[in-house]
Amino acid sequence: MRLIKTRLTDMRTIRTLLEGAEAEAGRAGESMPGAEHLLLAALDLPDGTARRAFERVGADPSAIRQAIEEQHAEALRAVGIDADAEPAVPVAPSTNGVYRSSGSAQSAFQAAGKLAREGRSPLAGAHVVLAIAGMEHGTAIRAVRSLGIDIDALAAAGREEVGAR
Repeated sequence: MRLIKTRLTDMRTIRTLLEGAEAEAGRAGESMPGAEHLLLAALDLPDGTARRAFERVGADPSAIRQAIEEQHAEALRAVGIDADAEPAVPVAPSTNGVYRSSGSAQSAFQAAGKLAREGRSPLAGAHVVLAIAGMEHGTAIRAVRSLGIDIDALAAAGREEVGAR
């Protein structure tokens, strides 16, 4: 019975997480969510574990959005595009029923799911934080680092949050 309850909880969390990531990407004017959008969606999950993991290391979870925007702008400047010239135009999510995301989002989502299964716990926002903390490259981990957050401490906080459930 516990396994069925966990699976149902996971299904609701997955739906909320993926829809949230898609909405975050759309707000940023991107057609497909990346790991950074998955992280923003995890911070908004009702379980609160992602948000608390950041708070445990003294970081303001609401600062992540601005850090991600700055990483995107920096990447555009690196290829000669003025990110401030035109604001992002929101993109409507795909309505064809097929969920599409970038490779970074897929990797982060798969890693979060694997962590939840290994820990035999329901999928939580902290699993996404752990997955992001395990990344070497990408916008999400660069944004976290840009805030001066100790990645190892954030991972430890994420593990504590998952264990506290």
